[in-house]
Formats: sequence, structure tokens, C-alpha cells
Amino acid sequence: MNRLNQLFQNKKESLLSIYFTAGYPNLSSTLDIAEAVQKAGADFIEIGFPYSDPLADGPVIQNSSLIALQNGMNLKFLFEQLKELRERVSIPVLLMGYVNPVLQYGVKDFCESCAAVGVDGVIVPDLPMVEYEEFYKDDFLNNNISNIFLVTPQTSEERIRKIDELSNAFIYLLSSSSTTGKNLTVSNEADAYFARIKAMNLKNPTMIGFGISDQKSFNKAAEYTRGAIVGSAFVKFLDSDNALERIPEFIKSIRS
Repeated sequence: MNRLNQLFQNKKESLLSIYFTAGYPNLSSTLDIAEAVQKAGADFIEIGFPYSDPLADGPVIQNSSLIALQNGMNLKFLFEQLKELRERVSIPVLLMGYVNPVLQYGVKDFCESCAAVGVDGVIVPDLPMVEYEEFYKDDFLNNNISNIFLVTPQTSEERIRKIDELSNAFIYLLSSSSTTGKNLTVSNEADAYFARIKAMNLKNPTMIGFGISDQKSFNKAAEYTRGAIVGSAFVKFLDSDNALERIPEFIKSIRS
């Protein structure tokens, strides 16, 4: 059992995860932001490792990835930074990014590096489920790293059941099939999608991401799942004046 499992076992509702891009706005920002997010009351953290072609991301996260890459961020450097992670942060931490940098790093080495610095799980949206199961599953399990799968409104029940079988932490529900940064549409269609997933009584808890940007959208997500993930809104906030000192203000605006 890792920190993620313990969190979901101990807290049953209104979990808040915050996503930000490693190396943005500055190369040295990563641990300062993670520590500030924890102190402000987030339940867990997702640190994005930048990639030059982030197709699933909207302009806010795309821009943060570009700047992070220009700043010199890459997976090797990120793992060097994260050697001090568990001296400063005790809540669960996930890494999120695209499969190409992971393959270049080496999946086995990637999982071992995650375990060495205290990362609890990873989200790699473009890692095919069949490849994970056939080639990489043991690397994740042997290092106690949870692989988080994504579900969209178009995902079939058969595939969702398979994802539930392969998961051991939580399942990430995309609020829509659009890129990140689109506001959650509080509509009958969205309600039906969330209710359909909830009625499946999956063994793994669920979290909603993509489009969670304020208290209203966070509360809507929390009606159907354990909580929500805030990404683009927080990355955009980091571009504002004195953002690091004002992180408690941002967290309060989401869950107060």
C-alpha cells in the first residue's frame, strides 16, 4: 500500500489534487510549489513532466511545457530535483506526462527512479493499455507505482471494467473529450456520464479532471466522485504576481 492507497482509504470525499508543470515558471520552482500546495491543503499533487508535443493539453499547459523545456527541464533533471521531495512533502505525489519521454528514459528505469524519490503513481495518457499490461505492468507493480488510467465519456463499459481490473489506486475521469483547460460543462449530458460511471460500482475510486477551475465545478465533480483535479486554472494562476505566496488563496477559492 502506498500513500495514494492510504489517502483514499482514509478520506472518502472532496479530495483535491493540484497539477502543475515541473520547471514552470522557473526551473527551480518545482519543490517550492509542491510544498506550498501541500501547506495550503491539497490532498495530493500531480507534477507534469514537459513534452514538446502535448496533444491532449490546451494552450495554458502547452505554454507551460514549452517554457519548462526552454528552462532546461527534462526527466533526468526532474528526478534530481525530486531527491529532496520527501524531505519537504508528505502527501501523495504523481508524475504526469506523455509516453515518449518515458520510453526514451526506459520504462523500468523510470519506475525505479519514481520509487527512489518517493513518487506514488504516474499518469501517462498515451500509454496503450494493452502495452502496459503486456510489457510494463511488472515494472510498475514491482516498484509500488500506481498507473492511473483515463476514462472519457466515450469509453465503453467493457474497457472501463478492464481499466478497473488493472488499476490499484484511482481512475481519472475526463470531464469531456476535449483538451485540458476547457471549463467543466455542468449539463444534463455531463450529469448522465458521471452518474453512469458511479452506477457501475467500480472497485477503484474515481476523480474528475479537465475543466475544474472554481468552487462550482469542484463541487459538481465531488457529487459523483471522490473529488477533482485542478490543472490549467492553477498553471495559469502561477503566472500571476506573487503566486507562490498566494497559493493558499487559490486553494481556498476552489474548496471553501
